[in-house]
Amino acid sequence: MDIIVPQVGESIVEAEIGEWFKKDGEYVATDDLLMELETEKVNVELNAEASGTLTILVAQGETVKIGAVIGKIDESAAASAAVSDSVKSEPAEVATEPAPMNPAVPKLAAERGIDPSTLKGSGPDGRILVDDILTAGEEEKTPAAVEPESPPAPQPIIEAEKGERITRVPMTQLRKKIAEHLLRAKQDTAMLTTFNEIDMSRVIALRRKYKESFQEKYGVSLGFMSFFVKACAEALQAYPEVNGSIEGHDIIYHNYYDIGVAVGSKRGLVVPVIRNADGLHFDQVEKTIRDFAQRAGTGKLTLDELQNGTFTISNGGIYGSVLSTPILNPPQSAILGMHAIQDRAVVVEGEIVVRPMMNIALSYDHRIIDGEQAVSFLKQVKGYIDNPETLLLKV
Repeated sequence: MDIIVPQVGESIVEAEIGEWFKKDGEYVATDDLLMELETEKVNVELNAEASGTLTILVAQGETVKIGAVIGKIDESAAASAAVSDSVKSEPAEVATEPAPMNPAVPKLAAERGIDPSTLKGSGPDGRILVDDILTAGEEEKTPAAVEPESPPAPQPIIEAEKGERITRVPMTQLRKKIAEHLLRAKQDTAMLTTFNEIDMSRVIALRRKYKESFQEKYGVSLGFMSFFVKACAEALQAYPEVNGSIEGHDIIYHNYYDIGVAVGSKRGLVVPVIRNADGLHFDQVEKTIRDFAQRAGTGKLTLDELQNGTFTISNGGIYGSVLSTPILNPPQSAILGMHAIQDRAVVVEGEIVVRPMMNIALSYDHRIIDGEQAVSFLKQVKGYIDNPETLLLKV
């Protein structure tokens, strides 16, 4: 049977071959994990749909179209294995069948002019694998070492190349998509950014006071992100343009609040979406974010979880960023950037005091959001975090 790249999503047309967890020529059983596909949005694991000998047709790192055949499973090998097992149970004088050979081996051997019978197989029971043919072919191409008659002339250019002054690697599918997405945001929107600052004193005090009891009751830690998600969900209801998008010559107002949270992973930045954030309790937000972060690290987020958000929050503060201009996540019209908390001298009621302050930034598409709306939205978010009681009471 053929191993085919499955349809992952309507917008995804190609994928990159990730790691093969089984070797070429190896016997696999039904449901064994075969390999991982990397797409522009999610990783997809492929399992064996039948038992037999695996033939790998496309190597790791190559890009293939959806629907392409990337390998085969020889199901006759499964039948041979079953026969072999039954033979082993017969009396000793009964001859046993030879170990099944990968059908790609004789073809490749013929193409390279190699006699498989002269090779020592590296597979189970001495089975000849494709790698054995390839290795033999390379050995035949490699001439025996010959002592030079005189020392060769120095070749500084070649030596410089061996120094590996640069390393060139192809972009992953996800990195390509991120690059295209960010470039589109800069080119196709009238992006502008407004800034403000937040006194985090009361949120920090509230979190410190109830952190242990919150953990005991809900089984999850109370973080700062849930305050910002809830604050944005409330402010978006007051400023619908910030939650909207442009489609052609129309403005789409979303009457729901699906907030994306930017999460860093080993593959790059992904933005899973918290659905109906306005109706979630703080513990539900925290559990959702924790789950996203864990699965982003292992590439287990689903395509549906990464699509159709209406607003995004990016927390550069976890990396130490003090101030930045976040880039829009099209087709969304706004994104909130959070930054590191720092003790700073500020004036409160005519006195200079030290407070834990956070800079926040709102990048927005000026085609749909006016400056007054952007500034007012950011001030409302600031008000909710400066005074979390107003967020909890929705006043």
